[in-house]
Amino acid sequence: PRDPPAAAAGTMSAPLRVSPSLHGARFDTALRKHAAGNIFASVGQDALQRLFRAAGDRRAEERARIVLAAEQDADEKARALTALAQRRRDKLLQFLQLRRYSRKIR
Repeated sequence: PRDPPAAAAGTMSAPLRVSPSLHGARFDTALRKHAAGNIFASVGQDALQRLFRAAGDRRAEERARIVLAAEQDADEKARALTALAQRRRDKLLQFLQLRRYSRKIR
């Protein structure tokens, strides 16, 4: 069998460095991927809906439509997504107030 790891034996080891300069190499920034302006550019609406649904969003279809709308600029999309989140918060607050009100009646 294998030896137990050092941490299991009760000794702490020094943290490992992942810098390539440790081995004499340097970072080559030209080889890095460039940032994408729209991270959802290559994602289909169905996949985006599944992603939002998996995250627990009950309005996944509407959120996916907002994100993938081609005629909206970034500011309009941000406002639409913020408004969607605000409606969700408002509904939650309304539910909690209704619940509190129903407790007072009893």
